[in-house]
Amino acid sequence: MLNTEDLYDQVGQILLERRGQDFTKKLKLEMMGLPGPKAFQLMRERCDLSESVEELQSETDLIFQDMLPAQLEMMPGLEKLLKLVEKKSIPKAIATSSHRQFATQALGYFELEKRFEFILTSEDVINGKPNPEVYFVAAQRLRVEPESMLVLEDSFIGSTAAAKSGAFTVAVPTSHSIDMDFSHVDLVARRLDDDAVFDLLG
Repeated sequence: MLNTEDLYDQVGQILLERRGQDFTKKLKLEMMGLPGPKAFQLMRERCDLSESVEELQSETDLIFQDMLPAQLEMMPGLEKLLKLVEKKSIPKAIATSSHRQFATQALGYFELEKRFEFILTSEDVINGKPNPEVYFVAAQRLRVEPESMLVLEDSFIGSTAAAKSGAFTVAVPTSHSIDMDFSHVDLVARRLDDDAVFDLLG
């Protein structure tokens, strides 16, 4: 929904530059889509960092806060997609690997949170993506079967979680995930307002 992956690249680079290291493309791809604690644990192991996951998360949040006002943007096609879904009165929710404080802050810049029935974050599940738990919880709260949901994801890990839940899964790769394997999804779209996505919505 938002260009957080672009910002995440910058934040990760700043975080590791402070420690004399580089945020490599390989590490970025390994971390993309993972819940925060798992992502930072992976960074700790790969980069042999002494700080705790909590310390890395806290420092990351501070760096993000400086960037968000000037650089946060909605992904191309999001507004058009939301208007169509709202016109058709289709219930919609957010299921993110981000923690609630960050998700609420980022969505708040565009007043997006009030346009959704609810938001599920990493604090709302025991098992984060690629485990499908967050989508089972979403289906339960929406009072539908997982197979009745359409899920849009931008990463291999996120789309794997959606596909495992049984939801109709659409991958919308960004420049960061364009080379990932999405052979497990039902559809790969160019943008959120891709004609193929709109066709699915009738």
